[in-house]
Amino acid sequence: MNTPALIADIGGTNARFALAMDDGRVTQTRVLACADYADPAAAAQAFLADVQPEIQPTIGAFGVASAVSGDRIDLTNHCWSFSTKDMRERIGLDRLRVINDVEAMTLSVPHLGDTDIAHIGSGEPVPGAPIAAVAPGTGLGAAALIRDSEGKWIAVASEAGHASATAVREREAAIIDAIRRRFGNVSVERVVSGPGLVNLYDAICEIDNAQVETITEPAKIAHRGRSGECPCCVEALKMFSALFGTFAGDMALTFCARGGVFIGGGVVLKLGAGFDGAAFRRRFEDKGRFSDYLRAIPTYLITHETPALVGLAHAV
Repeated sequence: MNTPALIADIGGTNARFALAMDDGRVTQTRVLACADYADPAAAAQAFLADVQPEIQPTIGAFGVASAVSGDRIDLTNHCWSFSTKDMRERIGLDRLRVINDVEAMTLSVPHLGDTDIAHIGSGEPVPGAPIAAVAPGTGLGAAALIRDSEGKWIAVASEAGHASATAVREREAAIIDAIRRRFGNVSVERVVSGPGLVNLYDAICEIDNAQVETITEPAKIAHRGRSGECPCCVEALKMFSALFGTFAGDMALTFCARGGVFIGGGVVLKLGAGFDGAAFRRRFEDKGRFSDYLRAIPTYLITHETPALVGLAHAV
């Protein structure tokens, strides 16, 4: 690359833009609110005008919170819909690669250092074994890394976040039933995501006939849960952690991810002490005959602020 590449992590709430250098370094990171722009091309043009108007990247790589199966992209949790070809031409790029955002985040894992991750529970990675990544944010994404015959890491995207949510306890089944009455099918994303935390809180309040205020912000539920001032918030956080552990364990089994399961997406970091790592890990390992198999697999929280951009810098 003679000039930096344009990279972007486009989620349901924010779009993170940056420039990627030849050596994989990420520079000039900016966070733009999706709601402030008509489409990703407009946001990209605003970013380029702000950072280095004299430099025009010719190639780019975008991660998007959506399934990618052709030219037309429709974000799952935002109104943006666009043609990759049209966006490339509007931005002035010769080449633009568009991949799933969690696929992009997963590609960062081999490039993260010890200070970019935090170990949750026990387990040690098997070198070269498949790796899984799970990412609750505005939605819920999951992907995997596997090695090809030459030892190169290849990301495998999935839409596992839209698989049906699974209850392990009777209380969870009642909560999921309450959510089902509202939405119909209850995907894992309906309970393990930022909006999912709100859904859990609403359902708990409904079942318990709790006279509490309506809360629509996950951050407020997290705050009141951490402080212990709201029993419904406390339970919503614990149930979120447990249901997430069940899902992460499912992904570890699906991909035989003995190289580890990595958590991204932003929600867990924002929950802070409200995320019950012990409950997550117990449910991660609670797989009957395969509990010993799961117990040996490590789980990590990605603490790097923009892992998807790191992955995209190596995917251009």
